[in-house]
Amino acid sequence: MKPYFSSLKKISLGTELQFIEDTLISDVFIDSRNALLHKSSIFFAIKGARNNGHQFIASLYHDGVRNFVVEEEIDPKYLPGANIFLAKSSISTLQSFAALKRQLYHGKLVAITGSNGKTITKEWLGQLMSSFYSVYKSPRSFNSQVGVPLSLWPLSDYQDYAIIEAGISKMGEMEHLQKIIQPEIGIFTNIGTAHDEGFPNLEEKALQKAILFKESSTIIYSKDYPEVAHALHNIPDLSSKNLIGWSFEDNTSSYFVETEEKNSLTAIRIPFNDKLFIFEVPFTDYASLENITNCLFFLLNEGIPVKLIHNALMELKPVAMRMEVKQAIHQNYLVDDSYNNDLVGLDTAIQFFRQQKQFANKVIILSDLLETGLSDSLLYQQVAKKIETEKLSLFIGVGPAISRQKNLFQTNSLFFNTTEELLLYLNERPIKESVILIKGARSFHFEKIVKSLEQKIHGTVLEVNLNAITHNLNFYRSKLKPRVKTMAMVKAFSYGNGSHEVANWLQFQKVDYLAVAYSDEGVALRQHGIHLPIMVMNPTVSSFDLLTKYQLEPEIYSLELFQEYASFVRGKKGAFKVHLKLDTGMHRLGFESGDLNELISRLRDNPQFKVASIFSHLAGSDEAIHNGFSAKQAFSFKKMAEELIEALNYRPLLHLLNSPGISRFPDFQFDMVRLGVGLYGVDATQLHQDRLQSVSVLKTVISQVKFVKQGDTIGYSRKGVAEKHMRIATIAIGYADGYDRKFSNGIGKVHIQGKPAPVVGNVCMDMCMVDVTDIDCTAGEEVIVFGQNPTLFELADAINTIPYEILTNVSDRVKRVFYSE
Repeated sequence: MKPYFSSLKKISLGTELQFIEDTLISDVFIDSRNALLHKSSIFFAIKGARNNGHQFIASLYHDGVRNFVVEEEIDPKYLPGANIFLAKSSISTLQSFAALKRQLYHGKLVAITGSNGKTITKEWLGQLMSSFYSVYKSPRSFNSQVGVPLSLWPLSDYQDYAIIEAGISKMGEMEHLQKIIQPEIGIFTNIGTAHDEGFPNLEEKALQKAILFKESSTIIYSKDYPEVAHALHNIPDLSSKNLIGWSFEDNTSSYFVETEEKNSLTAIRIPFNDKLFIFEVPFTDYASLENITNCLFFLLNEGIPVKLIHNALMELKPVAMRMEVKQAIHQNYLVDDSYNNDLVGLDTAIQFFRQQKQFANKVIILSDLLETGLSDSLLYQQVAKKIETEKLSLFIGVGPAISRQKNLFQTNSLFFNTTEELLLYLNERPIKESVILIKGARSFHFEKIVKSLEQKIHGTVLEVNLNAITHNLNFYRSKLKPRVKTMAMVKAFSYGNGSHEVANWLQFQKVDYLAVAYSDEGVALRQHGIHLPIMVMNPTVSSFDLLTKYQLEPEIYSLELFQEYASFVRGKKGAFKVHLKLDTGMHRLGFESGDLNELISRLRDNPQFKVASIFSHLAGSDEAIHNGFSAKQAFSFKKMAEELIEALNYRPLLHLLNSPGISRFPDFQFDMVRLGVGLYGVDATQLHQDRLQSVSVLKTVISQVKFVKQGDTIGYSRKGVAEKHMRIATIAIGYADGYDRKFSNGIGKVHIQGKPAPVVGNVCMDMCMVDVTDIDCTAGEEVIVFGQNPTLFELADAINTIPYEILTNVSDRVKRVFYSE
């Protein structure tokens, strides 16, 4: 079987609306944003609750895709030369498509399920097995009804083992996945409360997950989870299965596993086939020990020599569960995937890389791909094909194998045999104003490249979880009526999280509008590749030229501002979009009802203005006590807007609701809503805070730990007094970083090793001191300022403010790291 390819003609996809010619399919996709656009791709159009893949078919056809599976009837004449198949369910057809690919695979297929640890176990097992065999792993956490079939597509016979992750969130789902995966060997990691809402109880959830292994010959699991043991012993034909049920707790078990911690290592004693094996692993926490024990039993059962297992464990690396975007020197951005390199991982990295629009220049630095099982010629033909579609300004290959195949790559390419050679080159000829994907096998130590390019800022970092932003966006979208648009607020540096990086992610998530406070914020977004319409909420006369030059749309809130902007654009070609702000009770900015006649008159006198939207702002949407006032505002807004619409003879977008308004007033959604702080994980109403995910974690490091005698004073003005002998840690954050002086003298508490450490004395400009008397910590350790614990709400309550202020106070000098899980 040729890697990746299957003949379309051999696959039953559904009713043929149009079949022009057979073709070899190389890429399968459901997301138009992540597509490799060419004739050998096939697009499965899925119609979901909030998104409809069918609306992207025309643009995909224009970009070269010629194979489509659809759920809605399409007239073939609009897609000449395309193969079009009508399916009852695109997801079911995708699953059948993947099941056929699975049947053609003749290596050993391993499936992993459980509540937690699936991805870690898969990645570690893949790392360990790659020392002996060619191994395929499903990418990232592709374990859903859609993720599993997509992850099975790259299966090829040159891979000795395939490791596939499977997860479910409700009853009946695993039966579909079992038919697709058909694993020979299974690993059941554990059972817990994740996704509990989809099952009547924990026992039933374990039974549902166990369905995955009903035809497997070997199943590895921990007996310390009785629900798992019970579920597996209820699988039919149990006698024919090799059940390896091990335990940390039951010393009567045939597979009783003992552990002994030695400094930062743990010795694991594993009985197997009447022998006792001892392995050392580089971690001590229970979850990691559980995951690695599953892997070790797998290796022993597969007959891997113990000496080789010991060697492989020495090379075991932490699993990079996320790809990070980092600010770099010379105005670059880095997409850091420096510890992982295989064909499927390359696809995943390129998809994420493609989303980055900060600069037009795109650079990929790629090492040799190791242990793929392919000849160098075939392997790098495939790599070159993937790279060619990205229209790079520069490609850099590192390693002897890829260098020998340099004739396959585009002309703007460079090749080096070693990482050190590349570093010397970059020192003399630095890359500038580019987005750089750095992706390398572990043995090439590409972390050295990241370190050399990364922006050198002190140890305080704000980590921004882009997946959490997506989750929060989709939560609020789920509350909207059909066809209601979303304007995302990225003012104030995206509430402190980083403006163009967040805006770029929101653009990828297909929000409809962005809003900024000032024109220069909008200019920065345009200069970093943002093409969405942008509303500027506080335009000034001095910024009018920027508005027109960068196609920014000003909020017009007064007759004076209207006239000034009208005078500026008079005589210029084209239409100029504006947004009219109405004051319905906030009494901050906006036209009042008494201004409407004059406003209408001026709109008629200035036909060059195109009113893009009419909006107002609720003054008390976060508190139920103001419900009556909010309703009064909504009715006033509707009345004023309708008067303007009648005069305009066209209907602009109407919008009133902010984040708390979306939570509380579904009847006031109009045509669009403005999603602000809710996007960043804060529900001002507290109605749905448990449904939102924390987006930002502010971290710093311990600079020094010292002993202070009872009676000594600490910090400026001697405000900190040691009431007893104590240990204090100086941490690298102060009020210049946004850590308010109000947190002084025990008001603020950071967390070190999960324990609270109160601030001692006054917060300084660049640092502060905290009490670590009861925490065994050292210089260089991580400190959490806010995140899951302590939360933004806890910090805000401590100094009598709101979470908005805590977020927006984080200084620009604090380095932002953006990541996708």
